[in-house]
Amino acid sequence: MRMEDLDRSRVRPGIEEEQLADLRALGLDWDGPIVRQSERMELYEEAIARLDDGDLLYPCYCTRAEIRAAASAPHGISAADSYPGTCRELSRTERAEREATGRPPALRVRSEDACVGFEDRLLGRFEEEVDDFVVRRNDGTPAYQLAVVVDDAAQGIGEVVRGADLVDSTPRQILLARLLGLHEPAYAHVPLVLGPDGRRLAKRHGAVTLSDRGEGPEEVRAWMVRSLGLAEAGEMPTADELLARFDPDLLPREPTVWSPDTRV
Repeated sequence: MRMEDLDRSRVRPGIEEEQLADLRALGLDWDGPIVRQSERMELYEEAIARLDDGDLLYPCYCTRAEIRAAASAPHGISAADSYPGTCRELSRTERAEREATGRPPALRVRSEDACVGFEDRLLGRFEEEVDDFVVRRNDGTPAYQLAVVVDDAAQGIGEVVRGADLVDSTPRQILLARLLGLHEPAYAHVPLVLGPDGRRLAKRHGAVTLSDRGEGPEEVRAWMVRSLGLAEAGEMPTADELLARFDPDLLPREPTVWSPDTRV
């Protein structure tokens, strides 16, 4: 179990406890102690230092607005996150001028426009050119891309299973693992649960948490497993029964649509 809590502006008191309680209520458990990214800064800084020692990083002074104005979005990565290389070849004088404005730099990887591909268990072959992405934000916080690569290797993760909306991040993470000499996990990107408006399910769609719904965890779990084709209507299999039935090759390839009126 890993709590990805680096973005302190989004971490509220009690939210970790609520998330863990929901998982337990659904019958899920985990191996070993809980790992919190906020307690692993030394590991991330060591990885950044290794990249820097290899001349693989450079400071970037651009704001998101400036990047958005200079870049167009390739595939699913937003223009705000796809970097056109503005600060890559700044001279020492140009860097000093930007430093003098008081704007702290982020650190970006020199990707050399590498094209990285992988075989996804559900999506098949996926390949994409990698831009120069951030590994440390301008507030000094290690970036998500770096933290998850370091953590996956440290925790011995062999296969990453996550939402299909994150598939665009995977070539970046594979490149980073290679640059750091870390093990590359396998990947499976699963379809999302969407709201009736076709957007990723979130609180804007109404009662979506266990406490909001008012139904028991068994009923909620039953709806989830029916959406995966692992149970019939009215059936409420146990966690052990679901493990015996599970076959990743049978997982749906299309998103599931949920609405506030959905009943389990």
